[in-house]
Amino acid sequence: GTTLSREPNNISCKNSFQCNGLVNKRVVGIKAADKGVVMTTKSKGKTVSTNLSRNGRRTIKSIRAATVNSHYRPDLTDAAIRKASAILRSQKSKNVAKRRSRKSKN
Repeated sequence: GTTLSREPNNISCKNSFQCNGLVNKRVVGIKAADKGVVMTTKSKGKTVSTNLSRNGRRTIKSIRAATVNSHYRPDLTDAAIRKASAILRSQKSKNVAKRRSRKSKN
């Protein structure tokens, strides 16, 4: 089986060197915020958190720009987008279908 990990900034929660958020110089972490997601990266040894709280397409575009387009851990892009999409999907309110009452015939 797969060994899982709970360390911060571990995108896929797998216990592997590639996904490890503690030992790598460059890190991509995604976690839930009140509205939207928080993307965490490392810059000059410090962790930098960015709040992405607009719409889903803008969030995915920002994650892709921060990873692939700036050559910062492009290998973690797909996992970061999947995690952010799952978080955004869970934050959506579910629309409950209202029962329509028919007018009675008189």
